[in-house]
Amino acid sequence: MKNPKVIKIKDYTYNLPAERIAKYPLERRDNSKLLTYNRGAISHSPFKTITDFLPESSLLVWNDSRVLNARLIFHKSTGARIEVFCLAPAHGMDYTSSLQARESCEWVCIIGNLKKWKSGILRTEADIHGTSVKLEAKLIERGSKNHVVAFSWDDPSVRFGEIMESSGLTPIPPYLNRDSEEIDRTRYQTVYSQAEGSVAAPTAGLHFSDDTLQKLADKNIRTSHITLHVGTGTFQPVKSEEIGEHPMHTEYFYAGKQLIRDLYRYKNKITAVGTTSMRGLESLLQAGIKSMQGKTQLNESQEIEQWEAYDRPEGIKLSDVLQHMLDEMEKLGIDEIHGKTSIMIAPGYPFLIPDRLITNFHQPGSTLLLLIAAYIGEDWKKVYDYALNNDFRFLSYGDSSLLIPKV
Repeated sequence: MKNPKVIKIKDYTYNLPAERIAKYPLERRDNSKLLTYNRGAISHSPFKTITDFLPESSLLVWNDSRVLNARLIFHKSTGARIEVFCLAPAHGMDYTSSLQARESCEWVCIIGNLKKWKSGILRTEADIHGTSVKLEAKLIERGSKNHVVAFSWDDPSVRFGEIMESSGLTPIPPYLNRDSEEIDRTRYQTVYSQAEGSVAAPTAGLHFSDDTLQKLADKNIRTSHITLHVGTGTFQPVKSEEIGEHPMHTEYFYAGKQLIRDLYRYKNKITAVGTTSMRGLESLLQAGIKSMQGKTQLNESQEIEQWEAYDRPEGIKLSDVLQHMLDEMEKLGIDEIHGKTSIMIAPGYPFLIPDRLITNFHQPGSTLLLLIAAYIGEDWKKVYDYALNNDFRFLSYGDSSLLIPKV
């Protein structure tokens, strides 16, 4: 296997005109275009026909993470506007506990206009079900880019998640070059989102409508979910010449026993919805492989490092990994595996799953484009040329593709 760390990012870029970036979603989710890459052959159709290209009695795995309204706006007495963008709970606190917190919690944040907030407490009010709640923010730890902010509020019956939902702004991608609007509150969420924690949407799922879900059921296509909370690092460009010098961002994932059962039952007939689902699934399997090797216990919080999956044992079988995980979870009495991952999927990556990938069109020179190249090889250029030549819309609110690799 070629050393992936020496891959040059200049080989994974293309010219994306600004006018091809979709600034807003279409009126109907499933009216987007679908490019189908089927082992080298390329065609396109409306996304609403996606079930025509998926095997009957197969498995579809999506990321059920829900986007937080994570941008909280404060104003100082001087009138200065301070934006506090909540990235993740601080000090290793899990998302559920922090969002359920009452009266106070601490988050790692990006702070807009930090130079105007040297000290003191910021205050604002949130309208929660018709009741005014006073929210305060105090900067307690300064970092080079991210900072820790302590939040407190005066109504112990109110959860922090409710404050975000009511008063926060949707963290739409920076490349949209516009302020978030009311439409983003619903359309920058998938219709199946459940687990609160992302600050960027798993955008491949934005095309699915209730009608699409019914068509999946009619074709006996089972749906299952993994949770991977998407961070702002998903938009971080690769600035180094070689990708080995690029520090991959870390994201948190959760997977239940039922997902692992489904993967075992439907092996060789698995479709992942989005790069985040793929990263989550491959991270989950890597945790299973490490458990097989005696390097970790599945009842512990898993930590999947950037390059470790490239050292997977040769000839390892998906069914063996999944059976081991089910056996271990039964022995340990656990129903969920969780942890954090900074896995990088680039050309040369030793995939175990999935067999199909539904995904949007990604930024030039990004780690997501590297993942696509790892999955379908050099044909990624054919796919992107086709999309550019056939008026496809790009990035988060853009059109979709179904990728079925040659091998």
